[in-house]
Amino acid sequence: MKSLSKLLWMGIRVTAGVAFLAAGAFTADKPAPHYVFTNDDLAGKRLNSSTIYTIGAAGTLTEKTAIHPGSGGIAAGLFGLDKVGALQNGKQECFYVTDSLEGQVAGVVAPTLTVAGVYPGSNADGGQYNGVGLAMNSKYLYASFTASNTIGTFKVIPGCKLKFVGDVDASGINGGTLDGMAVHGNLLVVTYGDGSIESFNVSKGKPIPNGDKQNSTGFRSNNYPSGVDITADGHYAIFGDLSTSTVVEVSDISSGKLTRTVVYDHLGSNLNSVSVRLSPDESLLYIGNTQGGEITAAFFDKTAGTLSKGCSSAVLQGFGSTWAYIGTIVTENNTGTGGAVYAAEYGAPSSIGIVEVKSSGGKCTLTESSKSPAMDATSSGLLSIGVYPPRPF
Repeated sequence: MKSLSKLLWMGIRVTAGVAFLAAGAFTADKPAPHYVFTNDDLAGKRLNSSTIYTIGAAGTLTEKTAIHPGSGGIAAGLFGLDKVGALQNGKQECFYVTDSLEGQVAGVVAPTLTVAGVYPGSNADGGQYNGVGLAMNSKYLYASFTASNTIGTFKVIPGCKLKFVGDVDASGINGGTLDGMAVHGNLLVVTYGDGSIESFNVSKGKPIPNGDKQNSTGFRSNNYPSGVDITADGHYAIFGDLSTSTVVEVSDISSGKLTRTVVYDHLGSNLNSVSVRLSPDESLLYIGNTQGGEITAAFFDKTAGTLSKGCSSAVLQGFGSTWAYIGTIVTENNTGTGGAVYAAEYGAPSSIGIVEVKSSGGKCTLTESSKSPAMDATSSGLLSIGVYPPRPF
């Protein structure tokens, strides 16, 4: 665990990887399945797995099955990099899991939990050092290949299948490789793990640089944007920083390009704020304190794009003994504040933390559930989880 700690820390400081998901309408003739799913990221050239959990009352998780969507994980990587994605768009009910060692993306049909196929990028694309992250909309899936510093574009075709379109080079101002990614409309926003950020126009599918690559404002204080989320109206990009306290940066992207970020410091007291996730109603920003073992919630004004201090959970059970890092975070539901917050817990074995949320009158509380954590005995390196159906933005 100590050697992996060093690997993960150094990976975030000098390279990159992240984020995910997409949206759509509900299928009219039957209810959608409601799952939490993982990328177990099994290391080496063996069959990777995704563990599927059903969601019960009060956000409880019950393991349903495990599927095998390809081969070749690394059991490590960048905290801001999201190795899963999900899509619900008419009859397209899908989720996707990457195989970082082999540089591939696997498509899974959500209602049947069957693998639609496994899809490589180009021969040059690779993610064996820090992983392969995902971001997607209803038409395209974007894969960040951190070993090759490339963004691969895949067209989503019926049956949850993918068709590789091509890739583009992408690297940071200060030598960093791809880290977090999020897409909204025609804009793809990325971080590079070296303090720099950039956006791309994806109106024609493949990303075209917008010419706005820049160091974040927080970079001057040794804060490095890693995770990223985008508001439902596409007005703001929100960055979770690698930092010594809970630091988040916000950029107004309403012009179709990044603007200089505004820094919100000390939203919580714990280390690192890499994983960020807006609640479905956008009233709260959930923040994973990656190396502090807590979840923080900040109040978000979606009109002004501003953040203010909210609340923090206690240190989650098992932190520092059975698991060491918080990976990506998602919410149980797609309405209100999202119900429970789920957090990937990197350990051997790994687990999923379950945190209950209450928010009213400008005050909030985050309390770990008595049913937390849900164990993921298959994984010894869980950093990415997803929820299906996905949040609708």
